[in-house]
Amino acid sequence: MGSGRKYGKRCTDNMRSVDVRNLRRDGLLKPGSVFELSWTWRGKAEAAIAVAVTADRVRFVYCNSERGGPWEDVDCTAMLDHTPMHFGGVQTWWRCPCCHRRAALLYVGRTMACRHCWNLAYRSERETEEDRALRRAGRIRRRLGWEPGIANGRGTKPKGMHWRTFWKLCAEHDAYANQALGMLQAWLRRR
Repeated sequence: MGSGRKYGKRCTDNMRSVDVRNLRRDGLLKPGSVFELSWTWRGKAEAAIAVAVTADRVRFVYCNSERGGPWEDVDCTAMLDHTPMHFGGVQTWWRCPCCHRRAALLYVGRTMACRHCWNLAYRSERETEEDRALRRAGRIRRRLGWEPGIANGRGTKPKGMHWRTFWKLCAEHDAYANQALGMLQAWLRRR
């Protein structure tokens, strides 16, 4: 259990990112906007980036230190790209400053770049089959409002949920839980 690939590529959730969808939704991508993005940890400011928006590009200014090294000033510009949506409106994307691919997220480091340029993996790419089954069972338990952990047994049907949906989710949960427990049992037999 839990023996997935632990090393190799860094994961996306280990780096700070700037999401163009959130900035657009919050109305911050208007030309002439100047603002600061910040990240906090335990209520304390951990990092900040100054952002300036023009008609078709966004400028990021910040200081960066790679793995405890010296601090360097970074001044990076990312182009904005827009694609039409089927039922009207437009979708806004970053153009990666390094490879010029469309991306919804740019990751912050010695430069702003997309996931491919940073060679980042998603956390789910490192999961084993047991981990994946446990995660899926846990997601169903949260949806049903049950106590976390497959060893805690079933809970009750949430108010307002159709019985057919409830029984379908129970069957899916049991299949994932049985898969994870079966793999754990096989692992224990090998030991």
